[in-house]
Amino acid sequence: MEAWKPRVKSVWKPCISTNVSAAGSNSNGYFIIEANGGLNQQRLSICDAVAVAGLLNATLVIPIFHLNSVWRDSSKFGDIFDEDFFIYALSKNVNVVKELPKDVLERYNYNISSIVNLRLKAWSSPAYYLQKVLPQLLRLGAVRVAPFSNRLAHAVPAHIQGLRCLANFEALRFAEPIRLLAEKMVDRMVTKSVESGGKYVSVHLRFEMDMVAFSCCEYDFGQAEKLEMDMARERGWKGKFRRRGRVIRPGANRIDGKCPLTPLEVGMMLRGMGFNNSTLVYVAAGNIYKADKYMAPLRQMFPLLQTKDTLATPEELAPFKGHSSRLAALDYTVCLHSEVFVSTQGGNFPHFLIGHRRYLYKGHAETIKPDKRKLVQLLDKPSIRWDYFKKQMQDMLRHNDAKGVELRKPAASLYTFPMPDCMCKEPDPEPETDPA
Repeated sequence: MEAWKPRVKSVWKPCISTNVSAAGSNSNGYFIIEANGGLNQQRLSICDAVAVAGLLNATLVIPIFHLNSVWRDSSKFGDIFDEDFFIYALSKNVNVVKELPKDVLERYNYNISSIVNLRLKAWSSPAYYLQKVLPQLLRLGAVRVAPFSNRLAHAVPAHIQGLRCLANFEALRFAEPIRLLAEKMVDRMVTKSVESGGKYVSVHLRFEMDMVAFSCCEYDFGQAEKLEMDMARERGWKGKFRRRGRVIRPGANRIDGKCPLTPLEVGMMLRGMGFNNSTLVYVAAGNIYKADKYMAPLRQMFPLLQTKDTLATPEELAPFKGHSSRLAALDYTVCLHSEVFVSTQGGNFPHFLIGHRRYLYKGHAETIKPDKRKLVQLLDKPSIRWDYFKKQMQDMLRHNDAKGVELRKPAASLYTFPMPDCMCKEPDPEPETDPA
């Protein structure tokens, strides 16, 4: 099939370097954080906390997960990630403990919320931590940051970046129940895609009720949808969208490429790019808004389409139901091992997944991030010819491929761009010499 591209021949390999040693008995104190948000927002908080603990020569306490009003997942760290492996993988560089020692807890009447909660600036520099946080840590023996989200700058010294790399790409692996089912799901996708050599496409489809509501976009332009979206916005973000001076402009949002793509739009894009109806597509998503209505055309275009619910049995999924982060971890793993990954709306899921795929696949793995402004212009032309649309989509696909290996820029995150902080370029192979 014309849309499958050979993997870019890259010469990058994982290469994590850090000269930070675990503090041992010389620890400056205990660093406690509370991670909020969904799976990958929590992942960001955890990895940055490892880096800060190394910077402060502190002992990190296994992060506490905050129950988020949107995600509504009561899972603890050990329900999602392999706690013992996390501690082991970091043991040479950062001390990690499952909980505070009894003597420390006793000082705070066994109530962690009694430990001073430091209010830190977003994107704080290492100097800020050393000047403002370290003295408090040394004085109190334990400090807490709740919530700890986006609290460390992208640009930090190489040895601290190394801790971020180690935490994200090596130490954080999913808990065994998630890992075992996710591996089965990947195997099933590969088996089902035997005609394409085990290759499949994964799509991160952000068309859940909360995403549609937050985007302030319109889809069927009816009064019933408007009332439904107003109620959803008020439920999830009380008053945020009714503040004085706030004007919602759905049309402008769409023209600006800010609206989540519908399943139909994703299907048209992929078919235009050359993926035919025999392509195995995995859709990673939560509960799709009006799924019966909106998913039908995508299933018609890609009859082999799979989701968590079709790939795993109800019995296999039962332990994960009601836990959005654990379900997202299954999606993450299936997308991680796909030949092509399609990001339709941005956010932390593709932010981490794209970087993880680069780390696993020698610096480059095929990712489709459509130019949504251009796509909307084309989709909103009722008289557009299919051959013209198809040419535009194939140009868009070529543009995605042309980027190849991308190095991290100073203001970018290594979680998306692991090179050169987490990977090394292998030397070019020696040219073969003529034995004669």
